Amino acid sequence: MILDTSFARELAAHLLEINAVVLKPNDPFTWSSGWNSPIYCDNRLTLRYPEIRNKIENEFTRIIQEKFSDIDVVTGTATAGIPHAAWVAANLNKPMAYVRAKAKAHGMGNQIEGGVKKGEHTIVIEDLVSTGGSAISVVEALKFVGANVDAVLSIFTYDFEKATDRFKEANVPLYSLTDYKTLINVAVEKGTIDGDDLDLLSSWREHPDVWPNSPEEE
Repeated sequence: MILDTSFARELAAHLLEINAVVLKPNDPFTWSSGWNSPIYCDNRLTLRYPEIRNKIENEFTRIIQEKFSDIDVVTGTATAGIPHAAWVAANLNKPMAYVRAKAKAHGMGNQIEGGVKKGEHTIVIEDLVSTGGSAISVVEALKFVGANVDAVLSIFTYDFEKATDRFKEANVPLYSLTDYKTLINVAVEKGTIDGDDLDLLSSWREHPDVWPNSPEEE
C-alpha cells in the first residue's frame, strides 16, 4: 500500500535519476530466480546520495510515528535493509535489530542480531519487495521468538499478486514508499521509456514467471 502518492512519484523520479532502477523492456535482465525482467532495481545505490536517503528515512519515520508509535524495536532485513533501519531507529531513538536469511553456523548461531525480546513490537524495514519471500521469512523468524511484527515497510514494491497473498496470509501489512505502477508512469512522463513499451511492462507485472511469452503461449 502506498500512503503518500506525491512522495511516491518524487521517490520514483529519484530512483530513475540515480539508476537505482533501470528499465530495459526490449533487452530484459535475468533475475537469479530465472525470470526475465524488463526492470532491475538496486536500492543500495540510495546509500550514495545523502539527500535521497534522508528523504527515505524521514518518510519511514513519519509513517511509523503516525501509524505505529508504540513499537519497541526497528528491525532491518539483512543486508540491504540494515542501514535504513539504523537511520530510522536513530530518528526514533529506538533499539535496532536485524535478521539474517539464516542462523550463523558459528559463534552464538544467531539469526536475529541486536535482539528482539518476546512480546516486543517491531517494524521490519526492507529495501525491495518482489515475491515477498525474504520479508516473510524475516517476519516468521521474529514471530518464532515471540515478537509482534506490526508491519513491513519497503522502499519499493513490484506489487505482485503473489506477494500480496503472502502478506495477507501472514496477517502483516506492507507499506511501500513507491511501487512499480508509479515508477512506470513517471518514467513515461520523463521520457525514460517510450509509451509504446507500456504493454510489455504491464504484461510482465501480470505474468512475470512466463514473460515475455503470454500464459497461452507457454
